[in-house]
Amino acid sequence: MALFGLVAGGVLQGAVAQESRPLVKAQTVYLPIYSHMLYGNLGKSGKASYVLLSALVSIRNVDAKRSLRVLSARYFDTQGKLLGERVSTPVVVPPLGTLELFVELNDASGGSGANFVVKWDAEAAINPPLVEALHANMDGGKAVIFTTQSVPVSE
Repeated sequence: MALFGLVAGGVLQGAVAQESRPLVKAQTVYLPIYSHMLYGNLGKSGKASYVLLSALVSIRNVDAKRSLRVLSARYFDTQGKLLGERVSTPVVVPPLGTLELFVELNDASGGSGANFVVKWDAEAAINPPLVEALHANMDGGKAVIFTTQSVPVSE
């Protein structure tokens, strides 16, 4: 992660060291998802404009020696309503492998406050996976692209 700041007309760039995360055997993580993004000013109707977004959810096993198992990936909308389970049976992700889930551009059901709750486990303690989403819309000569990362949660 890089730290950027503006100082007296110049740009200050510095690096912030990533702390290594403790090894764990199982975890539940919360991943924010945006099936659309609000932007601009409020119109006469009192509502902002919005752009639809696709989301590529990436569950990356960063452990070089041990597999992990994704037990579930539940997709919720802005109101917290369960929209569906995207991993119907456990999926083994090999060392340094990735499981990808996709929310299509035309699926606006989640809204701007959508999220995934992902549960995973392993036979022994491992480096926890990197769980993130890449959001994109490249229609009409403009591109909107950004990522979100998960945070561990207690159940």
